[in-house]
Amino acid sequence: MSQDPVTRAQRRENEDPEETIRPMPLVVLVLAVFMALWGVGYILYSEPLDNSQWGDQRTRAELSGPAPAAPGAAVDGKALFAANCVACHQATGLGLPGVFPPLDGSEWVQGEPRVLANILLHGITGEITVKGNKFQGSMPSFQQLSDAELAGIASFIRSNWSNKAEALKADLFATERKDGNRTTPFEGEAALKALQK
Repeated sequence: MSQDPVTRAQRRENEDPEETIRPMPLVVLVLAVFMALWGVGYILYSEPLDNSQWGDQRTRAELSGPAPAAPGAAVDGKALFAANCVACHQATGLGLPGVFPPLDGSEWVQGEPRVLANILLHGITGEITVKGNKFQGSMPSFQQLSDAELAGIASFIRSNWSNKAEALKADLFATERKDGNRTTPFEGEAALKALQK
């Protein structure tokens, strides 16, 4: 005896699934409530968020960097070097081989003061040879610094590490800033050598 085809198809089908309500396990519920209450209590009973012990304990004045020097006041060339130059030329003055040229023993640092003043005032882009090694890169202009600040940086790098050149005066930077009509960085060492003549 053959069965009805609809009945056979229905027998092959599985029953439709039914959703059942499964409550959250009690342990998880208690843990979630405890964590929420603990977080609210921590926020309410903790110290104010401006407690200096939670940070690196630097003051707002230290974070804002060195203050601009008053006219005639001495500037800290080492601090200015650390704020503006150390990322590329490193604290040791050795730069990064193949990337940033060294200042320690550099003929450009210890050479003609006018050339160093113009490098700091206008920057340089392109190829430059330092201590026999070629570097291809770009150094920005620091003309936003005052003449005294530029003299402080130049004097620091000229007398630090193995460098033993004399300090530079702010007057040199004032003269070069006033006499120069350059608005772009120097294009490699050839443009700098033209200043030495």
